[in-house]
Amino acid sequence: MADHYSTLGVARDANPEEIKKAYRRLARELHPDANREDPEAEERFKEVSRAYETLSDPHKRQRYDTFGDERAGGGNFSDFGGISDIFSTFFGGGFGGGGPRRGPGRGSDILAEVELTLEEAATGAEREVEVTTLAECNDCHGSGAAPGTFPVSCTECGGTGELREVRRTMLGNMITATTCPRCRGAGEEIVDRCKNCEGSGRIQVTDSLTVQIPPGVDDGAQLRVSGRGEAGVRGGGAGDLYVAIRVAEHDVFRRAGADLGCEVEVPMTVAALGGEIDIPTLDGPERVEIEPGTQAGEVIRLKGRGMPRLQARGRGEIVAMLRVLTPTELSEEQDELLRRFAELRSEATGNKGSMFDRIKEAFS
Repeated sequence: MADHYSTLGVARDANPEEIKKAYRRLARELHPDANREDPEAEERFKEVSRAYETLSDPHKRQRYDTFGDERAGGGNFSDFGGISDIFSTFFGGGFGGGGPRRGPGRGSDILAEVELTLEEAATGAEREVEVTTLAECNDCHGSGAAPGTFPVSCTECGGTGELREVRRTMLGNMITATTCPRCRGAGEEIVDRCKNCEGSGRIQVTDSLTVQIPPGVDDGAQLRVSGRGEAGVRGGGAGDLYVAIRVAEHDVFRRAGADLGCEVEVPMTVAALGGEIDIPTLDGPERVEIEPGTQAGEVIRLKGRGMPRLQARGRGEIVAMLRVLTPTELSEEQDELLRRFAELRSEATGNKGSMFDRIKEAFS
């Protein structure tokens, strides 16, 4: 069995504060949530937790220093921890779905929201995000105990975080385990609470941080900032901050993934005779040539002028649908020219003149 002092990296005469600081440092480094790709970190975290559980309890530490093993001492069946160890030896594990108390719980994740213009979503942006969260108490360093004091093993469960009951049945002794109501499974209780955090180990703070938003982000996307959520209880790892992205509606473009759609007005004469028109882009208008006889509803595509593709190369395209404009409020000369044009094409048009003149002409 590994030496608990070596596991925590402290001397055998280390005081409780030195043991606690060593444990907190190692627990943060080795916590499974922070080392999900390292299977050995979880086992190392368990070893550190076992070492701290022994050395932080004066009675267990004394027994460990005497016998070299916190379970030694002549079969002390008065505490349920000894019973658990015996059952583990014979049956290869704990019982009742329980075991030694778990390590400090991870803090909750929090959510913030930022709004961007379409142009900012295309180029990427930097935003200052203000969040209100729970941070580790500076006075007690997350322990919940008043400065100069420390949590002690729960007097009801003996530090295991569970209450276990042995009942005699027809099939033999049955053992059940329930979460300790006094310490709520923590295995520790606070005798003298920290006044700053009232024993919770955490205080509410408002913090701000700068978030880098990558080009191409879409409405509804979320960015994760690791470790900027709520602090964990009793030294547990911090949660994450999720930043929800909202992209405001644009006056010209409608977005579909990396593509942008818009509608472009084309004068009737340009559509008929051909010519140049301006297609809007995020970088300014782009002049393009259209063929004579262009019809309403035709589409022009500008490749590589749309939104950047998030986590990929290149950009989408701009899809511009043409809408041919019919002229209104014609001058007399323009009216005559259009009528002459219609006659040349044998196209029937409305009669010129006032409504009264047209009525007189109809009766005649």
